[in-house]
Amino acid sequence: MIVADIMTPNPITVQQMTTLADAVRIMLAHHISGLPVLDPSGHLVGIITEGDLLRRPELGTAGNTRPWLVAFLAPGKSATDYAHTHGRHVADVMTSSVLTVTPQTDLAEVAELMRRKHLKRLPVLDDGKLVGLVSRADLVGALALKLIETHSEKPTPGLIRDYILKTMASEPWAPKAGIKIDVIGDVVDLSGVVFSDAERHALKVIAENAPGVKEVHDHLVYVDPGSGMAFPASGSVYGGV
Repeated sequence: MIVADIMTPNPITVQQMTTLADAVRIMLAHHISGLPVLDPSGHLVGIITEGDLLRRPELGTAGNTRPWLVAFLAPGKSATDYAHTHGRHVADVMTSSVLTVTPQTDLAEVAELMRRKHLKRLPVLDDGKLVGLVSRADLVGALALKLIETHSEKPTPGLIRDYILKTMASEPWAPKAGIKIDVIGDVVDLSGVVFSDAERHALKVIAENAPGVKEVHDHLVYVDPGSGMAFPASGSVYGGV
């Protein structure tokens, strides 16, 4: 999937000289936590989010002013901090350095960028023009649809077993032998030997993700390579979606 499949097109925006009060009212009225900021010519110049509003004197959260020595040695930085926490317009408060994506960006890249940079949303630009906004909520919504689609199918037991075997073969950590997979209707029974509890859990996840699976019965035996001790499963049943 790509950004164009899930993004919110034509997002609500504000201008640099929009008052902070108006920007906050827009966020509250539309239940959104971030607004792209455009200059008079319509180009993206920043983004204002709830995070930019955390330090405000009105809330008593502006924090202490910089020590006098720091303020004396770096007056520009202190002045910038003051304008950011006390400013009355979007331009004073917004984040100017904005990472963006395009409508053709792969969702895997978007998810990794959000995770690595701790971002909740990314503006979408096409030929330099703002055409959308993609957020974590959009990714979660796409995931929900995929999960529903996956488990709404009614494949045969043979296809379920083939899916599990194919997925195991594609994962370097998965055992290549010693695992027995029995499928009766929409129930999968796993048995055999694994050499870590993490392996056992991941194999159950593979089975749970097979299209049409409703239950996974765990009869795997975990053998500790160090001690040689075996730990059979507790007989737990893990339900699918």
